[in-house]
Amino acid sequence: MPQLNKLLTARSALTLFFALDGFLFAGWVVRIPAIKQQTGSSASDLGLALLGVSAGAVVTMTLTGRLCARFGSHPVTVASGVLLSLAIALPALTHSTLALGLVLLVFGTAYGAINVAMNSAAVDLVAALRRPVMPSFHAAFSLGGMVGAGLGGLVAAGLSPAAHLLGLTAVGLLLTAVAGPVLLRHPSPAPPEALPTGAPRSGGRRQDRRTRRLVTVFGVIALCTAYGEGALADWGALHLAQDLDAHPGVAAAGYALFALAMTAGRLSGTALLERLGQTRTLVAGGAAAAVGMLLGALAPTVWAALLGFAVTGLGLANIFPVAVARAGALAGPAGVAAASTLGYGGMLLGPPVIGFLADWFSLPVALTSVAVLAAGAAVIGYRAGRAAVPGRAEDRAEEPGSGAGQRQPERRDGAFAGAVTGATRGSHGTHGG
Repeated sequence: MPQLNKLLTARSALTLFFALDGFLFAGWVVRIPAIKQQTGSSASDLGLALLGVSAGAVVTMTLTGRLCARFGSHPVTVASGVLLSLAIALPALTHSTLALGLVLLVFGTAYGAINVAMNSAAVDLVAALRRPVMPSFHAAFSLGGMVGAGLGGLVAAGLSPAAHLLGLTAVGLLLTAVAGPVLLRHPSPAPPEALPTGAPRSGGRRQDRRTRRLVTVFGVIALCTAYGEGALADWGALHLAQDLDAHPGVAAAGYALFALAMTAGRLSGTALLERLGQTRTLVAGGAAAAVGMLLGALAPTVWAALLGFAVTGLGLANIFPVAVARAGALAGPAGVAAASTLGYGGMLLGPPVIGFLADWFSLPVALTSVAVLAAGAAVIGYRAGRAAVPGRAEDRAEEPGSGAGQRQPERRDGAFAGAVTGATRGSHGTHGG
């Protein structure tokens, strides 16, 4: 019981970091128009400057995986939280496009680092708790983003970007001061079972070819999901307004409905995973997202399209968390870094690809590419779930409908389950977990 209480305390602190990440990032996003005006940037100049966030994040993710394996995911999470809180204030201090791009490199570095570190820590807690609680962490991120965006919208007219973003810095440092010491007092949990003699270890080990291949597969699944998120964020409202003549307020509500549905899906994700298991959740989510996006893209009425957006959000909700969890279970922080990098690449890839396809065909046709990739994620997830090696002691975790801490019967849904108490745990040997 004391150990369980420690794990639950660490889980609460880590959940706060996920919420903080979403809160800070959304706070920055809503001030982009004001920063554009402040720096005198053209649309193309701003686009180049925003690439700084992407470049900093992608470059940092792989390095962060190594830092987590060396020092532990909890200290890296806390350090990244401090850096992100400080970096959020920098864009408001710039007055040129070049300066904005440079500070966004710093911001992107912090953003990429905290995402890999948090997810690595979450993978550890999922394994130690023996419950598929990864979606609850991502739900906290979504909720934090909704609060950050809503608050930013309320204060945008009354506060300058500098005052707003400096306020976010203060909030970020305060929450990090509250949650950080809790994580630092609770190192990454030890594996719930000892590894069998001769079992491979992750962390600093050299991964075998099969492990690398599976990690890449789950990274591709994350990419397919993030592609849809990025596409709907940038093009959903335009589709409703341009193609279906929706009122501007209704068009703006389209992405909000999608985000709300995704949050609801993640809040119920643990129960869904316990009932269906990892692979069935991936397949069902991908199939639902594909059907929903076909409806959202091709429906002749606004309300049918909005329904499609909501179904898409519910379908996509748990695919990214499960994919990252599986990659981390197979290869520790390095797996989380690889899957996160691919997933983040999908979010960057979605908007421009949709734009090119819209020019060549039409926006509704372009948006069906989200459905195609969601269906692809379902197929890939099904095949990856059957790639487990049954019969090992480590394959007895995360059985649908099971309770935490119980010994489970063998299952074939084991790319995640088979690795939870096995491969992912080598990283603890390097940071005293």
